[in-house]
Amino acid sequence: MSARRPLVRVSHAGAVATLTLARPAMRNALVPDLLLDLCVALEETARRGDTRAVILAADGDAFSIGGDMRRFAREMKGSALETYAAELVGLLNQSILSLLRLPQPVVAAMHGLVTGGSVGLVLASDVVIAADDAAFKAHYASAGFTPDGGWTALLPALVGRRRAAACVLLNRTVSAAEAQAWGMVTQLAPREQVAALAREAAQRIAAAPIGTMREGKRLLAGDLDAVERALEAERQRFVAAIGGAEAREGVARFLRTFTGYPDEAVAQRA
Repeated sequence: MSARRPLVRVSHAGAVATLTLARPAMRNALVPDLLLDLCVALEETARRGDTRAVILAADGDAFSIGGDMRRFAREMKGSALETYAAELVGLLNQSILSLLRLPQPVVAAMHGLVTGGSVGLVLASDVVIAADDAAFKAHYASAGFTPDGGWTALLPALVGRRRAAACVLLNRTVSAAEAQAWGMVTQLAPREQVAALAREAAQRIAAAPIGTMREGKRLLAGDLDAVERALEAERQRFVAAIGGAEAREGVARFLRTFTGYPDEAVAQRA
């Protein structure tokens, strides 16, 4: 049996490590294997004394479109849906907390869509360089899910409760310009410049005094125990709701109407 293809690619250049989500055919939709690879990569990076900054990037035309809805649809036909949901959101929460607790500061290089739980990977980064075509959307009202990935655990503290409520309850799309104005994004640039600017930011961090960078990140993170409790509350509610009629109807409706979702043939291969 051949080894599974890693869904997170890791590379090193000097004191900077780059972790790249590598499921482009599915627009980096989140599945347990991808999140497990990310958790392992973050754990290994945390132990590297020669790595002083991290870039979080993604292949393809979107940073990540959140949970893989076709996978949810398939799991809904079986008897282990709640187990799958608990594993998926548990690994997502672990990824978010690992990013927040990582000793090295993280620069996210994002482009395209960031939807559903994948927002947490951006919110947990320290510096966010975003393409001017980037956009955020919760999509829980479309899918019939409850919020995960930090939409309630992280976003309100960053942008305020009213703006977070507009995202979660009104399913508002947040453009790149709005995301910068709200504080979700550090800097905007044309897509072709994002990678270079992320490298520049990471190299500036890597060249600075290591104690200043690491202690500054730790102090800025605030009460991570409280964040962990809030993420766990999201996970519990997500799992409790996933088997209900709203979620089942929402997944079917979402896959019928969301034209940007990869087709079934791609989903079976990726």
